[in-house]
Amino acid sequence: MSTSLRFSMGFTVHWSWLATLSCLLCMGGEVRCNCTETNMQIEGGHYRLTKHLRAGSMLVYNCPEGYYPYPAMTRLCQPNGRWRPAPKRFSPQRCRLVECPDPSVLEYGNVSPPQEKYYVDNETTYECYSGYTMRGSSSRVCLPSGKWSGSTPICSRDSGDHCADPGIPAGASRTGNMFGIDDTVRYSCNGNLILVGSNERVCQENGQWSGNEPACYYKHTYDTSLEVSEEFGSAIKSSLTTLEPVGDIQEGRTIRVTKNGTLNIYIAVDISESIDEKHINHSKDAITTLITKISSFNVNPNYEILFFSSELYPVINIMDFWDKQVVLKDVTNGVRDFIVGDKNTGTNLNLVFKTFEERMGLIKRRVGEEAFKEHRHVIIVFTDGAYNMGGSPAYAVKRIKDMVYDVNDPSREEYLDIYIFAIGEDIFDDDLKPLTAGEDGKHYFRMKDISNLQETFDDIIDEEDVKGLCGLHKDYDTGTKESKKKRYPWVVFIIVQKDGVSKKCLGSLVSPDFVLTAAHCFPFGTLPEHITVEIDDGQGRVKKVKMFKIHDRYNVTAKVHEKVKEFYDYDVALVQLEKPVEISAAARPICIPCTKETSQALKLGGASTCEQQEKLLLKNHLESLSFLTRTSNFIDEKTVQAKLGDNRGECIRHALAAEGVETDNPEVAVTENFLCTGGRNPHRDHIACKGDSGGAVFKNYEQRTIQVALVSWGNKDLCKSASGLVESDDTSRDFHINLFKFVPFLKLVLGDDNQDYAPLEFLES
Repeated sequence: MSTSLRFSMGFTVHWSWLATLSCLLCMGGEVRCNCTETNMQIEGGHYRLTKHLRAGSMLVYNCPEGYYPYPAMTRLCQPNGRWRPAPKRFSPQRCRLVECPDPSVLEYGNVSPPQEKYYVDNETTYECYSGYTMRGSSSRVCLPSGKWSGSTPICSRDSGDHCADPGIPAGASRTGNMFGIDDTVRYSCNGNLILVGSNERVCQENGQWSGNEPACYYKHTYDTSLEVSEEFGSAIKSSLTTLEPVGDIQEGRTIRVTKNGTLNIYIAVDISESIDEKHINHSKDAITTLITKISSFNVNPNYEILFFSSELYPVINIMDFWDKQVVLKDVTNGVRDFIVGDKNTGTNLNLVFKTFEERMGLIKRRVGEEAFKEHRHVIIVFTDGAYNMGGSPAYAVKRIKDMVYDVNDPSREEYLDIYIFAIGEDIFDDDLKPLTAGEDGKHYFRMKDISNLQETFDDIIDEEDVKGLCGLHKDYDTGTKESKKKRYPWVVFIIVQKDGVSKKCLGSLVSPDFVLTAAHCFPFGTLPEHITVEIDDGQGRVKKVKMFKIHDRYNVTAKVHEKVKEFYDYDVALVQLEKPVEISAAARPICIPCTKETSQALKLGGASTCEQQEKLLLKNHLESLSFLTRTSNFIDEKTVQAKLGDNRGECIRHALAAEGVETDNPEVAVTENFLCTGGRNPHRDHIACKGDSGGAVFKNYEQRTIQVALVSWGNKDLCKSASGLVESDDTSRDFHINLFKFVPFLKLVLGDDNQDYAPLEFLES
């Protein structure tokens, strides 16, 4: 999608003159005319054109933070060469200071200072009349989003009502002042404000109000990513963990899936001319994050994903999931690889919902009436609502509701959620808001900037009840230390200080109590008090060690008689921390071979085996793996290819070039317990440095990280410093302990259920 930029200081006169002449020549004919830039400037801001001055081009105004375009946010070039809306002679386009809704609707209290209008950065304070008690925020600030900070102030007194006074949000009016069971309050917004949230709330038996607190928005008001995370997350997270039903009730779940239930997720992204390409790309990022993170959980939804303008451009048909013709990678690749091109003419939102309705009907016929009742449906649509063909989607939405709901069973409303993410510069709220569906939680979001919605969706899914799952991580990297911690939350730094000498290694958190590393990190005579482990879990970065166990068969001098000065087979150790790590997004365990949890992460159903895991993770003769190295920017990832099968012999023969290896047989120094990486053919691998020892050699599998080996030793030292992103030369090789060969040792320590720590569950075979 091509764009051009024009600033308020002026415009290209030559281009404008040619465009005007073009219009004069085609008046009265069928030929489309170009628009001009006359009177398009905006004071205090700038604008851009999606298709220069051609018919169909969108002119989008932009203002600095805290300001918004007025009186128009966008203009569309018509075939007759005129802009819609047309510029007003006596109301020139300018950037206006953001205004917040009037807070003086407070009952039984005073608002200071009293003002006719409240603008960004204005601060207000609230005080209740005598005999009334303040709830909510006693002071608030008007934010650049057009909202007030904090929460709605409410002045109330103990009246014996069943429900507390729900208050009146800024800019709103309320009818209803009785707060007993089944009493109803209704809200509307004053002036030209838009009501978002529940316009009607009922006092329930549990003392809570139904729905969620409404808010009044101006056209320039928007929801921040944090607000989306809190609101959307409170609902969508419930679809991501499977819980056994307790009787017929599951408390506190907005979207619920029993073990016998099915979750169907339908996603549509508007790619029409009125949607900027950056919004489309950010939507794609958010969707792939949502899908890949959902895959980390024990619910496997079926997906329907499409892009739309005047036509539909399907990525995944939900029926393909039923026929098992699609894998998750196809879904995410399909979204990432979609190209808008010239597909963005017109908008038919009705066709989107009619397609989703059709898919639901097919599923219903396929599974039958009763089984369909166990299906939960979540619809997520990114659009500005500016549909200009196909008619209103309201009727299709009604038919979808009728298909899912049951007039005799109000709880059926829990089985359908329709979320609208209103994106774009000019949003048609009145058309979009009625399309939402779902109990209680907020389902309509006005998004000015969705550039970090990917992180928002990531945060949504990273919830308390699943944070302990092994291998979970954030898959984006903003380059900051904090984002790297969340991308590699299992990495730990090990420091051994003994006899005035300091030795540094890496390790991996494999449970809240244990770190896995290399045995050679602990010189002879090392005691637990010589060791510290660094991992920031919010409870202190440096951890003391309770004990450590080295593999019984590790003996660095075991093959001196076979001309191998230092022998590193069985180079594996487990370190028990004095106190378990507090699990969080920045500190949680990696998955290790042959545990039941790793089988779940790998989607191996039933009675899976250790052999199945190994064949899945190390199935190729050139297997792409990674390990980490400590850098000035906390940590960086090195990429390598393990040479397996027919490639192994050529790889390990370079062990003969290592200092202290004088045997003619490389298998004396490199037993079958090692994986071999390095070299420049067919892929130039990174090479390990001394400080990388003990670190995890890992593979990411559908958003879960599985450790398959640990860094042990190499035949060359190519690193000028202790660590870094150093590349291999033709003959440099690294040898990593293959953890699949050391499951008995891991199980002996980590699977011991007679200790004071929670054991890992290992597979029987």
